[in-house]
Amino acid sequence: MATSRPTLRDVARRAGVNPATASRALNPALPGRIAAPTEGRVREAAEALGYRPDPVARSLRTRRSGFVGVVVPDLTNPVIPPIVRGIEGVLWTAGIACLLADTDNDVDREAALVDELLARRCEGLIVSTATRTSGTVNDLADGDVPAILVTRNIDAGSLPLVAGDDAAGVEAAVAHLAELGHRRIAHVTGPLTLSTTVVRRDAFEAATDRLGLRASRLLVHGEAFTAAAGHAAAEELLGGGERFTAIVAGNDLIALGCLEALADAGLRCPEDISLVGHNDTPMVARLEPPLTTVAIPKAEIGARAATLLLDGLEGREVASGPVLLPTELIVRGSTAPAPPRS
Repeated sequence: MATSRPTLRDVARRAGVNPATASRALNPALPGRIAAPTEGRVREAAEALGYRPDPVARSLRTRRSGFVGVVVPDLTNPVIPPIVRGIEGVLWTAGIACLLADTDNDVDREAALVDELLARRCEGLIVSTATRTSGTVNDLADGDVPAILVTRNIDAGSLPLVAGDDAAGVEAAVAHLAELGHRRIAHVTGPLTLSTTVVRRDAFEAATDRLGLRASRLLVHGEAFTAAAGHAAAEELLGGGERFTAIVAGNDLIALGCLEALADAGLRCPEDISLVGHNDTPMVARLEPPLTTVAIPKAEIGARAATLLLDGLEGREVASGPVLLPTELIVRGSTAPAPPRS
């Protein structure tokens, strides 16, 4: 005959405490509420009995689900996993688990997934949105569930955002190229539907204006933040007939596509064309040549977003303005002095 599942009362009886004390001792969201010897005794009793908390029962008792929804645009993008790890590290310590949803950069799928996460009683949401005009994400500002944006903003600016200081990173990249003697610099962007593209493009234009390079800069818009889109955009750039000696890519994946397009055209990097990426994803230091890129603090972005969300869950005020964490230009072998005029 099957034995009955041990209950919280069984744990409390074995540890010599009342059930309320046992519950607090086993709740990771309430660290330090119970004296350490008592907490240790309760945990030993739970382990000896094979007790596992019932999250559904706890949800009904506390009116909290213990879950937060994390909505990302593309899990295959190497920027995303470190951000998610940063989020989970903070929330797990607070006794909250993450439900992860991938929108594949599709606005309809984003809307359906947000609705599903809210229906599952997620206490809050952390979102990297599929588009800067997302009505679904904008509506979260008027909802009862706290929501924080990471890396990508919406035009309405209605929700708190945590991101790297992309503008400062692009400005540092352009200044680096100018110091190397580059005067005709191209920018291969991501899609204009994303705030990341707009911020980095505007920073490129501001930096080239400041350095007196406005007349000689070139812009080509890629269709996605992917290597394939970077390859296609770089081919368009190379086929345009305009001479340039450097490319600032919208991100590292676009830079990878640009590097392939340069090789296809018989051009060398950096001897003929210097190249700068953005994000400092793990693979780029191993490219040939290693990629000069703007490093963003990926794990820190996730951790800060989770901390802000916890503030909202605890009823503390969360400022609506963006939190921009420092970026750093990592100089490697893909940038070199501009070649002499032909």
